[in-house]
Amino acid sequence: MQKQWLWVLICLTLSINTYAQKYSNEFLSIGVSARAQAMAGAQVATVRDVTAGYWNPAGLSGITADMQVAAMHNEWFAGIGRYNYGAFALPLPKQSQSRHVGFSFIRFGVDKIPNTLSLYNADGSIDYANVTTFNAADYAFMFHYAQSFDSIGLSIGATPKIVHRKIGPFATSWGFGIDIGAQYKLKDFRFGLMLKDISTTFNAWSFNFTDQEKETLGLTGNEIPIKSMEITKPQILLGFGYEKDFKIGKPKEGKRQRYFGLTAEIDFNFTTDGKRNTLIRTNSISIDPVVGLELHYDNLVYLRGGINNIQEFETISSEKKWAVQPNFGLGFRIYSFYVDYALGLNGGGALLDNADGAILSHIVSLKVDIDFEYIRRAIKKESL
Repeated sequence: MQKQWLWVLICLTLSINTYAQKYSNEFLSIGVSARAQAMAGAQVATVRDVTAGYWNPAGLSGITADMQVAAMHNEWFAGIGRYNYGAFALPLPKQSQSRHVGFSFIRFGVDKIPNTLSLYNADGSIDYANVTTFNAADYAFMFHYAQSFDSIGLSIGATPKIVHRKIGPFATSWGFGIDIGAQYKLKDFRFGLMLKDISTTFNAWSFNFTDQEKETLGLTGNEIPIKSMEITKPQILLGFGYEKDFKIGKPKEGKRQRYFGLTAEIDFNFTTDGKRNTLIRTNSISIDPVVGLELHYDNLVYLRGGINNIQEFETISSEKKWAVQPNFGLGFRIYSFYVDYALGLNGGGALLDNADGAILSHIVSLKVDIDFEYIRRAIKKESL
């Protein structure tokens, strides 16, 4: 048990000692909202709600409510890992809703990990009373700003973010980075650009082990960590979308027109940290395409799907094959409440191969439009 825990601890800490990490701050690549997950993360060009703070801050300009809030909870590996997200966004007053601000919070953590570094007493005897627990968690605090220029169909936005990572009392890091995004509308077509970690996100790590813990690490043949710097290199996301509403018949007298809507998007994620296992890859840049589709009936019921993670893998018989990850989802709007559900096949759900070994991921998120005037009227009516 002790060796297993030490291996996990060393992987979590010492792996960050290299100057530039290919997969640093990966918890920020998981994504937010069940709608986006169902569409495989194809959001850069068409997202227009509070979750745009994460996907493309320029999309916050599409919020028409006085305030919009969202929340999501997801559990990984049978509840061992927990992913939580919360956000709000609103237009600045007296700005004709051309400027928006917002805030998002993300936590991804594994709680109550056994600390067995003090399992053995000085005489070599085992004392389970010495076993304590700690948490290993990643946090992101993201601040958003967006401004729209309706006369030319352009919106721009920025997301400064603070990243905090903590592994119990042993390791702590603080980092800072900036995302910049833009969206452009041309009739029914949408174009998006997201410069993620454009400033290059830096995480400065520090470690704190007691003398006893250092002695235990040394006796078990483990290297004692020192201060280090972790770097997340920039990513460029390009999105191309199409949105169209179609009338359903002719409304009866006194009834409003009903619509059927379509949203389709394809994104290309350019990473600059070397060759990855993606559809298009070179020694310096890799390109990962994702495709998402959404159908809705009168903005009440939504059906979504998408594909991502197009990767090449090698079978036991050394045969090379291609696989993609399919995603599906549903959404419902009840008054000002949006409830979204997504189902993803992680770990091998393949359209070009079989889905053996696939792990189902169920995601639920909630979004609410808040009307300040409605709240004021309700409070006034209650006080009468």
